[in-house]
Amino acid sequence: MGLSTARTSIGSVCVCAISKPLRRHCHFLPTSVSPVFSCLQKKCKLNFQKPVQDAADSKISCSLVNVEDGIDDEACELVSGVELSLEEGDENIRAYLFKAVKNNNGTGLLLLSDVFGFEDSFTRDFAYRVACNGYNILVPDLFRGNPWTKDQQDPDVFEKWIARQNPERIAEDITRWTKWLVDEFMAVGISKKLGIIGFCFGGGQVLKVLAKDQGACFGTGVSFYGTRIDPLAASDIKAPVLFILGDNDPLCQVSEIENVEKKIASGSKVVLFPGRGHGFAHRPGSPEEDVDAEQAYVIMRDWLYDRLVV
Repeated sequence: MGLSTARTSIGSVCVCAISKPLRRHCHFLPTSVSPVFSCLQKKCKLNFQKPVQDAADSKISCSLVNVEDGIDDEACELVSGVELSLEEGDENIRAYLFKAVKNNNGTGLLLLSDVFGFEDSFTRDFAYRVACNGYNILVPDLFRGNPWTKDQQDPDVFEKWIARQNPERIAEDITRWTKWLVDEFMAVGISKKLGIIGFCFGGGQVLKVLAKDQGACFGTGVSFYGTRIDPLAASDIKAPVLFILGDNDPLCQVSEIENVEKKIASGSKVVLFPGRGHGFAHRPGSPEEDVDAEQAYVIMRDWLYDRLVV
């Protein structure tokens, strides 16, 4: 079943209503029916008429994303989705925000994707499921519309591609979206601390973000089989980190992660899954990996709840 898009224009802003079948549990409703989303929705409408300047002189615009699924799962909350866009001069930084409509716990989370980017179906499915558990989760476009694609297999080409992903630019984009989360949830007293989650490339970025943050905004982090990790950043991290990885992962060595965990402030934890390779938790490729992916999700869910919600 394909993706269907209805496109209308409001002023100079294009609004897309998207219907897409989901592989997992969630049922999405249009944002307009969500009282929890009313504040953000009003902001969107204002931005359609006239962009609003934030403290960093960035303009923000957004369009509603309506995703529906016929699966009725009592374990899943209703979720509203919105596509956001921060304008920096001539540049546009996109992200998706998903908010639980029912039993929203008020907690903001930042999810950093792997190299396949924020529109990848596995990353989006994972974010949907986290939102189903009551969270507000923002997934930024780390690669500015130029993610790595699955049809590219040449390692040399990958290294050239990753070299073009300016680390300073990525860090600045994450900082901008972190500030947006702070303004949206912390500044109004909804959430005391934010959480951060990352897969693979994003899992490595989690440590950089937490080291820079110094415990100011983020209360905890979860790094799934992080790559390109900077061991020197570990000693600057003030928030506990949950590391989840397989012991058969050539891209994320157990010894490296254990050494990093020891340098972080007390309270961090490493969870190993025997026999598992890279990406098993958000890209399971077999029934056996499905079982471990479910267990990894539950461990992450309980970790976030205990450190951000309770």
